[in-house]
Amino acid sequence: MYRLKEIGKVKTKKASEISSSRLGIGFEKLDRDAFDPEKAYDKMSEIGIKWVRIQSGWQKTEKVKGVYDFAWLDSIVDKIIARNMTPWICVCYGNAIYGGMAEEVFGAVGCPPIHTEEQIEAWHNYCVALSKHYVGRVTHFEIWNEPDGLHCWKHGVNATELGKFTIRTARALREGNPSAYIIGGALCKVNIPYLNEAFKTGMANEIDAVSFHAYHFDDNRIRPSIKALRALINRYNTSIEIIQGESGAQSRPFGHGALKDGGWTPRKQCKHMLRHLITDLGMGVKFTSYFSCMDMMEALRGKVGDKASYQDYGYFGVLGAEFDENGIATGEYPKKPSYYTLSYLASIFEGNVTETDLPILVDVENALHCGRIPSVSWVEIESYGFRLDNGSLAFAYWCPVNHLTTDLESAVSFNCADLGDVSLVDPLDGTIYEIPPEIMQRDEFGNIKLSLLPIKDYPLILIFGGL
Repeated sequence: MYRLKEIGKVKTKKASEISSSRLGIGFEKLDRDAFDPEKAYDKMSEIGIKWVRIQSGWQKTEKVKGVYDFAWLDSIVDKIIARNMTPWICVCYGNAIYGGMAEEVFGAVGCPPIHTEEQIEAWHNYCVALSKHYVGRVTHFEIWNEPDGLHCWKHGVNATELGKFTIRTARALREGNPSAYIIGGALCKVNIPYLNEAFKTGMANEIDAVSFHAYHFDDNRIRPSIKALRALINRYNTSIEIIQGESGAQSRPFGHGALKDGGWTPRKQCKHMLRHLITDLGMGVKFTSYFSCMDMMEALRGKVGDKASYQDYGYFGVLGAEFDENGIATGEYPKKPSYYTLSYLASIFEGNVTETDLPILVDVENALHCGRIPSVSWVEIESYGFRLDNGSLAFAYWCPVNHLTTDLESAVSFNCADLGDVSLVDPLDGTIYEIPPEIMQRDEFGNIKLSLLPIKDYPLILIFGGL
């Protein structure tokens, strides 16, 4: 970057080298055998995240009524734990042996067991068995997936149904493990009317957290969405935490699933990842999970016996894949640029990073001018402050232009209190830069002016105190 001196790279760390993290990744769809996890475990652990979202696969576990075979899920859970990561389980989907739409839907996706007494009882028994089986290994259980979308509540979206279903499921999970941490919602998006209706059932009294998904082209929606979600939750139960359970972008155009109409590239995927995850952390979520580890089939609208209906591939992964005639991800799962970007971010934000306000303000008068108009003004900057686990402070900032159509590089100046030795990190490629004296002016009162620092359409991070 102009006027800055490259002095090193962020040292990435494996999950085994960090104690905790507020970053996670999706490892979903193994209930439908979407990919070979054996080729992904080690690569995933080397990213340096902790939380790994998996799906419980009722239909894959209970193939004979009342008989549970957890062996396939045990293998996944145990291999994640062995690599010092923390699995959390999305409890889903339906089960064809109990009839209904699940008999026709691939993976019984979006077929909640709520229509007969037999289904309700079978689901209860399964949830008790599931949470009991994983005592000592899994504590966090999320109820269902995207129930506010027709693809995952196929008979017709109904928030009151979801609220009652969540209450029954939460009680069943705690029957098996009284210490279970229960996550409700798993919303497609922050849907205030839907969640408010669900809360009217008493659902908020039964859960420890609400999770939501955030597939937005415009990440400027995230901050107000989380603020509104927090405000709604506080009307019912102030102790409920917020988790961002799925957020990501594709690395190429012409895929399937969320954001499929974007002109995506590997670099744009990296930018999107950084903007979303840093916003989540800055807005105080408990943890945030990137979707996903793998390129894989979407498989949300598949039909039993119709392979073509679930050969709809999404390219959200930090690992790439090819696909066989059954839609299964094959090949060696190469690392994309986003893999490295996530790893750099995970190392910068390892441990119990906390969001904090910092005494830093844009100095518009000293912004880089294009003609007579400042190229970047304070109203155009998105920024968040953090206290890192080592005590250093971090200030992430960017210009929130449309990163699908713009590749912005400009400059911006800051006035701030002297917060210690300062360097600049580009988390997209992990480069650490020294800020030379001609850019940084200190006065005798403990103030600093940082003149004409680079600003881009993805977060750069000022580090006060070192990594």
